[in-house]
Amino acid sequence: MIAAIILLIATSGFGVYAQGNSWVNYRGPDQNGHSSARNIPTEWTNSTHIAWKTPIEGKGWSSPVILGGQIWLTTATPEGTEFRAICLDEKTGSIVHNIKVFEEKEPQKIHPLNSYASPAPVLELGRVYVHFGTYGTACINTQTGKVIWKRSDIKCDHEVGPGSSPVIYNKLLILTMDGTDVQYLEALNKEDGTSVWKRPRGLDFSKLPFDRKKAFSTPVFTKIDGRTLLISAGPQAIMGYVPETGEEVWIVHYEGFSASAQPVMNDNMIFINTGFGKSSMLGIKLEGKGDQTEKAIVWMNVKSMQARSSPLLINGLLYMINTGGQAKCLDPGTGEVIWTERTGRQTSSSPIYLEGKIYTFDEEGLCTIFTPGRKFNKIAENQLPDGIMASPAVVDGALFVRTKTQLYKIIK
Repeated sequence: MIAAIILLIATSGFGVYAQGNSWVNYRGPDQNGHSSARNIPTEWTNSTHIAWKTPIEGKGWSSPVILGGQIWLTTATPEGTEFRAICLDEKTGSIVHNIKVFEEKEPQKIHPLNSYASPAPVLELGRVYVHFGTYGTACINTQTGKVIWKRSDIKCDHEVGPGSSPVIYNKLLILTMDGTDVQYLEALNKEDGTSVWKRPRGLDFSKLPFDRKKAFSTPVFTKIDGRTLLISAGPQAIMGYVPETGEEVWIVHYEGFSASAQPVMNDNMIFINTGFGKSSMLGIKLEGKGDQTEKAIVWMNVKSMQARSSPLLINGLLYMINTGGQAKCLDPGTGEVIWTERTGRQTSSSPIYLEGKIYTFDEEGLCTIFTPGRKFNKIAENQLPDGIMASPAVVDGALFVRTKTQLYKIIK
């Protein structure tokens, strides 16, 4: 696991931020839900241990990102006609920038569980990149709030709304566009927004219903056979690409669609939830070239594995929260379930790991905190109103939780 973290720091462009004082993308500095942040609370209510809470206009499930005393998130009108980027002061919770980035006269419909602003921004020094799927992608100066560039011509039919978050690789901003009509990845020059490469998934969906052609996962980076690869889970398959060019190196087919979980990995395997349909957790070898479906799948577990949230890999054990709010601990070598315990009700938010504890949040606002291990050990439960769809962010001394109406800073 340590080797994987070092690798991610080296290849993702986030190494300078891999500390407890930043959370620069959907799953944190190392793209795996782990944080080195310290002095994080385990108890709170709506009125205690709250440094501040700030109402956020509109409707958006995007996770907050944090760097240099700024918090950025996105929102949209509930009907999807206006899309905004919001910056808050980390210390006070006051809104520094509230920027209208895009407008849409005839937005596509979305699922009631989704929003028009679900993809998380990605943040680096001086710039934040916001992505609303088919409705547009933009780069904003974090100090002035000025839009540096934007694109509104990168399209697909999400059918239930956008979900995949962008990732940065060196000078590239990479977007995942898996719709019911087209499925592809596109890399932009992050300086000016121009397209560098576009790679269709190239899968044969001719015999599938239209709604089984979409997905909402966010890619990760790793090394295979000495080269850095972009690992991207799409509908019905997961692929490894050369991030500089978009060339496909390997592919593993499976049954599953509408997957939103970001994969996690150890030194030689990757673990992915396939979403819905024949929902499963898969353990896949990270090796080889071409179609590796017959060779690479080490195990498959299909027992109550439907999930919208991303898993955690901690000290040789794999943890996931299914949509029904059951936490599961699995053996990453075999896929065997070691224990299953209820930690809430319906769950979309991804869990995080810090200071030896796992924090998970359900859609009714309940946070359950437990320690990882071969036996379930609950530490605390805490409730916030309004419900939680977004994944949390954390920096030294503070936990940031976005409910359906507000952003909270929670402290000891």
